[in-house]
Amino acid sequence: MLNFESFLDLALIWYGLIFTALLLYVILDGFDLGVGILFPFAPTDQCRDRMMNSIAPFWDGNETWLVLAGGGLFAAFPLAYAILMPALYVPIIVMLLGLIFRGVAFEFRFKASGKSRRIWDYAFHFGSLTATFFQGVVLGTVVQGITVEGRRYAGGAFDWVDAYSIMVGIALVFGYALLGSTWLVMKTEGETQQWARQSGSYVLGYVGLFIAVVSISMPVMDPAVRSLWFSLPNFFYLLPVPFLTALFFAFIWRDLHKGREVRPFIFSIGVFVLSYMGLAISMWPWIVPTAVTFRQAAAAPESQSLLLIGTVFLLPLVLGYTAYCYYLFRGKASHESAY
Repeated sequence: MLNFESFLDLALIWYGLIFTALLLYVILDGFDLGVGILFPFAPTDQCRDRMMNSIAPFWDGNETWLVLAGGGLFAAFPLAYAILMPALYVPIIVMLLGLIFRGVAFEFRFKASGKSRRIWDYAFHFGSLTATFFQGVVLGTVVQGITVEGRRYAGGAFDWVDAYSIMVGIALVFGYALLGSTWLVMKTEGETQQWARQSGSYVLGYVGLFIAVVSISMPVMDPAVRSLWFSLPNFFYLLPVPFLTALFFAFIWRDLHKGREVRPFIFSIGVFVLSYMGLAISMWPWIVPTAVTFRQAAAAPESQSLLLIGTVFLLPLVLGYTAYCYYLFRGKASHESAY
């Protein structure tokens, strides 16, 4: 086997791969979860049909990135996995149940009619809402830090239940709703698109409020984060992140009211990317904040190099397939079932 560890920083590469996989999951599965969150509020059944058809070719493939992130964490950083999972068993299991329930509802809705279809409409909505909320709860729990003694989790099964984690869960619901509404602006037309514009304008303010709250609270809770962002010259180096975030919010608001179709979704992705960058900067170099760094949690170099060989071959295939899928199903979605 090639001795990759002799000339590659394997721990850093895998740290970057896992963070990238999580970002891709948040963006790609975020918009279709957002569509599910908005689903029951659509004005007509025909609008709901358009919404469902707009994500039908993509929703299951989007979840690939969550598998890569979770599997990569288990294989490349087993210590972090062993600490984080006991702390987050309950919200992660509920999140996965939400994703499963949502997937089942997605399949059954296309075969149902009448009152039973309405049941699957709400199942799709509540599955999406549950999965999103508990993803935010997991994020809020990790950001606050995990109680660690030695090499194990030292807290309780429900330490994740607090006001901050619940707030981040609600924040992510609004964030995904923004992605979902701007996706619908791009992929639909007529009544559905107009309603999506109104929905996007409504949730945009809440997303901005929650981003501001999280951005302020992290430096307040952690002196190291406060020193990182507000010391000189770091402040000037990192200033473009909040500046561009605010600028993108202004662009989204303007484009939603100026009749633009593609740009609101692109700028919504930009907001998520910049927010994610800010989070990654604040968490560096921790993989279990503020207890274990990614180097301390890394698996043996031999294991990481073997995993990297498979990833080098498979990751381009997944990216290529994903890009081709989005290219093939480009254009507007209709209300006619073609699943």
